[in-house]
Amino acid sequence: MIFMNKKDSASISIMKIIGVSLIFILIFGVSVMATEIDIRSVEITMSNGYKMTVVTSKTNVSEILEDNNIVIEEDERVSPDLESEIGENNKIVISNKSEQEVQIAKISESGIETTLDEILKSYTPIIEKIVVEQEAIPYETITKDASEGVSDTKNKVIQQGEDGIREVTYKIKYQNDEEIERTKLSERIVKEPVDKIVQVQKNVTTSRGSISRGSTNTSGTTKIFKITAYCPCSKCCGKYASGYTSSGTKATAGRTVAASSQFAFGTKLIINGKEYTVEDRGGAITGNKIDIFMNTHAEALAWGVKYLPVQVVE
Repeated sequence: MIFMNKKDSASISIMKIIGVSLIFILIFGVSVMATEIDIRSVEITMSNGYKMTVVTSKTNVSEILEDNNIVIEEDERVSPDLESEIGENNKIVISNKSEQEVQIAKISESGIETTLDEILKSYTPIIEKIVVEQEAIPYETITKDASEGVSDTKNKVIQQGEDGIREVTYKIKYQNDEEIERTKLSERIVKEPVDKIVQVQKNVTTSRGSISRGSTNTSGTTKIFKITAYCPCSKCCGKYASGYTSSGTKATAGRTVAASSQFAFGTKLIINGKEYTVEDRGGAITGNKIDIFMNTHAEALAWGVKYLPVQVVE
């Protein structure tokens, strides 16, 4: 058994006190140093969304990134910027530059002499508008031959042409008040075009003795009439179309014609070598105009307008 005297025991106690004091001094010194150095935790958000936290004593953004081996690419931006000091929120955010910023950077690097305002002017917002416009539908010219094979002919405009109207809806993109793109969304016909009709007809020379200028209701007389055609559809006869004539008979193709009141119902007329009967009237059938009944609207259109001699049958 080892026995220590009082002197040795006192020495050990002194050594313990000195050791504890040194530990306190070391802890206190580190605390003072940390306070002076200002160590902080900084959150760094990468452009891909990944977040990392680093402990640093640096305050400059560029230095913090460099210490952590983070390299900023050309198409990336840093907030705060590289030359700035870290903010109070202790955050650094790295994000991708917009296409506009990349283009401006390329222009600047190319050495083109221009101002920032002029560059930004090229990247003003694109505005979309829905625009409704009216456009003309050109009419067509239709030529009808009624010359019956004779060589002496002349052209006569039977119907003047008229352009139609089409209403078109567009989606238009504007930049700097200039149109840069146009997309058609829909269209509708507001007004159908009216065809111009030209009739080639034989050049008829008349004399006082050849055609009577008296009433065509006189038996055996002949006179030139404007001959058109119609059918029982609503386009020709309006909303009251029924297929029956003003005289009460059933309208029949090859027989029924509409004429003015100068011809009594039942009057027989020879038109283009064929006999017809006056059985109908019409608001537009006045003077020297006669409408021949057809079964279909297509047949009526195909007939068009002709100027032919009309003879009253005795």
